[in-house]
Amino acid sequence: MTVDRPIEYIVGLIHELVNIPRETEWVEFKYNNDNPDEIGEYISALSNSAALLGKVKVYIVWGVDSQSHAILGTTFNPAACTIGNEELENWLLHLLAPKINFRFYKVLIEEKPVVLLEIGAAYRHPVQFKTIEYIRIGSYKKKLKDYPEKESELWRIFDNTPFEREIAAENMASEDVLRLLDYPAYFELLTLPLPETRDGVLAGLLADELIVPGKGGKWDITNLGAVLFAKKLTDFRTHKRKAIRVILYKGENRVETIREQEGAKGYANGFEGMINYIVGLLPENEVIGQALRRKVPMFPDLAIRELVANAIIHQDFHVTGTGPMIEIFASRMEITNPGLPLVKVDRFLDSPPKSRNEALASFMRRIGVCEERGSGIDKVVSQTEFYQLPAPVFETTAEHTRTILFAYRELRDMDKEDRIRACYLHACLRYVQRDFMTNTTLRERFGIKEKNSATASRIIKEALDAKRIRAYDEASSKKYMKYVPGWV
Repeated sequence: MTVDRPIEYIVGLIHELVNIPRETEWVEFKYNNDNPDEIGEYISALSNSAALLGKVKVYIVWGVDSQSHAILGTTFNPAACTIGNEELENWLLHLLAPKINFRFYKVLIEEKPVVLLEIGAAYRHPVQFKTIEYIRIGSYKKKLKDYPEKESELWRIFDNTPFEREIAAENMASEDVLRLLDYPAYFELLTLPLPETRDGVLAGLLADELIVPGKGGKWDITNLGAVLFAKKLTDFRTHKRKAIRVILYKGENRVETIREQEGAKGYANGFEGMINYIVGLLPENEVIGQALRRKVPMFPDLAIRELVANAIIHQDFHVTGTGPMIEIFASRMEITNPGLPLVKVDRFLDSPPKSRNEALASFMRRIGVCEERGSGIDKVVSQTEFYQLPAPVFETTAEHTRTILFAYRELRDMDKEDRIRACYLHACLRYVQRDFMTNTTLRERFGIKEKNSATASRIIKEALDAKRIRAYDEASSKKYMKYVPGWV
């Protein structure tokens, strides 16, 4: 859904809709029909039609005659409608797949109650109700499977419309755009002078497709504009759950929370403040080795920046009810984002990056939030090696991607899995640098003295047995053996 609608807007919108000469594929008029199944079917049909027609929103209006469009009033009250013990809105949400945005509004017009249902366009998949997909053909509701040409066209649209180009708020007046978006931050982050006129500001936002022209001289705020530069993400109903959450726990589990904070701003204008907040929560460690003896934050700043940026950029925005999350424990940090990765987790370091949100990723790189293309995970692994930390873990759950950073531990306190993972990632890092892992480079990675080279040899053997690495040239003498990742 878009920003919350004031009553005046809803009343004006209903007047516009009733002035349409006839029912269309994007609006349905009803009198008192409150059949829940029919409402669900119409939501599916109208949402799918919206995607076909390029509409951001489509509507059902109760209390209007379907022929004359006269305002009659309605007895339908969605807030009081229940199916069993479940409210209508929740019941519909459970039976629609994928979940889309819709909202009921009840207003008085000419002293008569009228209900508007505002429905968001389908995205990524056709919308089903009770496993069946519907579509509007003229003013009629039909099953999508009976119209294969419509279904094919719908899938082509889904394939060609990235999240960033979808609309977060439509038909905004210029002053509303400037009220909702942190436009001074946009110009500051791009090191551009702030224009002296409103038209100059809007032209700048338009150039990066943060806004696009709407109807009647108004503007639509794109998802890209909302997630990057919202003054408050909660102003955009579809994005309020996409704010970054930071949770600090006591100890190593989630039993006791010390502090929890949710970011309010967009990802671009709020990034530096979020990173500073995270770093401020971290205890310090004393490190010894390549970094010399000194006090440093538990996790390297550069690694945190890269991983938080990755969580933002690579998330699947269409996974509802969840957003990026940073959890800080006594000796580890977990960075989680919605969506499964587009490359295998054990190939993060060497694979060319693939992003669902390329426009978002490109802008974040332009303002220096993250490293150049393809080098982010290299930097994370390199930083953990520089500070001789345990190697990070990259893993997935059913719907999420997670990276875990660990606080400093002596080599003797690392278990076999830790050692093999560190050896494997070290071999990957050397390989992408067009080099090889050797006993010497692994000793440097762990801070092992030369006289204890047998320790490094044992770790290499563990990784070889696990098939995580392999010898580059089996014919080489053991003393001069070079190693590469097992997938080479």
